[in-house]
Amino acid sequence: MSSTVESTPTLDLFASTDHEQVVFCHDQASGLRAVIALHSTALGPGLGGTRFHPYASTDEAVRDVLALSRGMSYKNALAGLDLGGGKAVIIGDPRADKSEALLRAYGRFVQSLHGRYLTACDVGTFSEDMDVVARECDFVTGRTVAHGGAGDSSVLTAYGVFQGMRASAAHQWGSDSLAGRTVGISGVGKVGRHLVGHLLEDGADVVVTDVWAPAIDRIRAEHPTVRVVDSTEALVAEQLDVYAPCALGGALDDEVVEVLSARIVCGAANNQVAHAGVEKTMQERGILYAPDYCVNAGGVIQVADELEGFSFERAKHRAAGIYDTTRSVLELAARDDVTPSLAADRLAERRMRDVGRLRDIHLP
Repeated sequence: MSSTVESTPTLDLFASTDHEQVVFCHDQASGLRAVIALHSTALGPGLGGTRFHPYASTDEAVRDVLALSRGMSYKNALAGLDLGGGKAVIIGDPRADKSEALLRAYGRFVQSLHGRYLTACDVGTFSEDMDVVARECDFVTGRTVAHGGAGDSSVLTAYGVFQGMRASAAHQWGSDSLAGRTVGISGVGKVGRHLVGHLLEDGADVVVTDVWAPAIDRIRAEHPTVRVVDSTEALVAEQLDVYAPCALGGALDDEVVEVLSARIVCGAANNQVAHAGVEKTMQERGILYAPDYCVNAGGVIQVADELEGFSFERAKHRAAGIYDTTRSVLELAARDDVTPSLAADRLAERRMRDVGRLRDIHLP
């Protein structure tokens, strides 16, 4: 493996994180620059996807991978999986920089962790990419169906978000049907596109936006009744019942919450809340927030099922449980008068503590 050690970022990792391990991966020949973060392996090896994104700096990439991997620990615990939290980011433009050589170099780095980290797809990577990574690595999930994998994990991610949205509607309005409700979706790529289909089948009115024109074109071709607006700013200014952030993180900031008419926020994006005070503001305004890592766990449930020999029906049945998990989180939040995220954290931490207490660090 041709590699070099990257210069230390200005971010102080030891002061800013409780992660077990952070690995910097640099292969000069292929241009690979990646960071793998393992937050916790208390429940088992860390499972989480590989994000390929043109970060402005190494610090930005590190901050993202730390937040994403920590979220995976909580997501996997809350979903009832015997898996810890890990995540990886590759720095670059996936449309210009992705290559067989780069993906295979990345696979060699994942292999060097000997099973402490299990990788899968995320923004900018696809099942076909995981097949390439797997040519160098034994610890890959989310592969294509042709190679015995689960295929596109966005299928059950969207299904799980839909179940979480139904549970939120039941909690907020007394009925889990979205029929007649207006749902705004920001981001109709892999997950958002499937979510549109579920909502239309349930009778909802759907409004969407996306920065990538081909994604909008596909929605228009498949679902001509869906209304399109020009920007996320225009979308949140619409009269909505439900707002579904399904693009990148940080979608819920003070400005968005100030103008948001939706009574429910439930979407697929990771790390939606820009800062802790935003969720408190939503609570004060009567906006019900379904924690992202609770409702978007369908994808990780889908790829984790590969570890048992993939069965889509079994994985879908498990993903349907997101409905009950969301109800439990929202009921605990109401009972304890805390935000839903804090309630979800408490349930996840309880499982990590009670089930994982005898094996603090997973060793293969």
